[in-house]
Order: sequence, then C-alpha cells, then structure tokens
Amino acid sequence: QVQLVESGGGSVLAGGSLRLSCTASRITFSRYCMGWFRQAPGKEREGVATIYTGGGSTNYADSVKGRFTISQDNAKNTLYLQMNSLNPEDTAMYYCAAVYAYPARDFCSTSVRPYNIWGQGTQVTVSS
Repeated sequence: QVQLVESGGGSVLAGGSLRLSCTASRITFSRYCMGWFRQAPGKEREGVATIYTGGGSTNYADSVKGRFTISQDNAKNTLYLQMNSLNPEDTAMYYCAAVYAYPARDFCSTSVRPYNIWGQGTQVTVSS
C-alpha cells in the first residue's frame, strides 16, 4: 500500500520560509502526478502546486506563484515544497497527494478530485 508522509510544518512569522517534505513508500516515484494541497479551517481543500514526477512539469495556484516552489528528489522518493514570503493567509494544514499517471503527461491538475493517495498532513501557521 502506497504511503505518503509529510514533515516540515511549523509556526513562522509573516515573511518567513518553510520547506515541507513528503516521502513516498511502495511507489514507482517517477510515474505519478504529485502535489501539495492545503485546507484552512472552514474552507475547502485547495491545490497549491503539482508536479509530474516523470518529467518535472510544474503547476501552481495563482496565490503562490513566485513564492512557492515544488520539487522532487527521485532518488529519495521525496517531494518538496519550498515556501517563501509566507503570509497569514497561507496558514493551513498542508497535504501531500499523488495519483498514478502513466504513460507520461506534461500537466498535472491542481484540482483535488483526481488525487487518490493522501498523506496525513502537516500544519503550517503564519503569524503577523
């Protein structure tokens, strides 16, 4: 059974940075759309950034473009999200998610619906 385990969340002041990690197990890492999603209290879960692990094409929500960077390390089966210039609106539970995507594709949606493998989440809190 595929497992995703997130880490790296925490509390920071506005303007600060965090890097989230998601380690996958029991997975052919290079054949998935993987992404980061977040859910704030009282709000729906939304896509933040996605990547095709077989080719590296990325996709970002407008709200994080220029501030967040998604990346991968296939040798470590790990997905990352570097978050810079954080603001209080970024406060949420952040989830790593994946969906099998083979043959290769050049676009991975930031919509929640296609993703069927989820981690347990890691909390990010940004204070002003």
